[in-house]
Amino acid sequence: MFTMYVYVLDTLADWETAPVMAELNSRRFFRKGAPEVAVKTAGLSREPVRTMGGLSIIPDCVLDDISPDDRTLLLLPGADRWAEPEHAAAIGKARDLLSCGGIVCAICGATVALAHAGMLNDRPHTSNGRGFLESFCPNYRGQHLYVDEPAVADGNMITAAATGALPFARKIIEKLGVFSPETLKAWYAYFSSGRPEHFFALMQSVQ
Repeated sequence: MFTMYVYVLDTLADWETAPVMAELNSRRFFRKGAPEVAVKTAGLSREPVRTMGGLSIIPDCVLDDISPDDRTLLLLPGADRWAEPEHAAAIGKARDLLSCGGIVCAICGATVALAHAGMLNDRPHTSNGRGFLESFCPNYRGQHLYVDEPAVADGNMITAAATGALPFARKIIEKLGVFSPETLKAWYAYFSSGRPEHFFALMQSVQ
């Protein structure tokens, strides 16, 4: 079984985590025999946080409860608070996870936190456009590996731009292998286009 921990902090960008959380938690399009995936929220404490959309979230656990292993995924969402020193603990946990084969997924502002920590200097990655990471991170040295795409997977790290929530979700779902290839293709086609033929292909793929 995989466990996906979503790091929650004040001003969390709700829309960036919604597609992947909904699909992994509901299992509505999982293939037969897909591994179980538990979805949990993790915070610095168990105190409620308030998202950018105004939702209050009480974390299921704290960062210290996460045991790094190769069946653990840490999702780092965008937020306006990543520059605050206490959130360095989440980046430390991400580093621990990568060192033992876990999966780290970062979108929008969380990519800035990874860049500050030097974790994007030696692997393909993306963010909110060329020059964005440089403007916030004077020590960023990964320009030659920047990929101008909405979401990029490199081994066990997945990064995405603020507008890449759907491609981000697709990369994570693909990494976990919980959809069949046909379902994943139809799912992405439908939710990125709204065309009815893709909806019917999606429904057919899970029957």
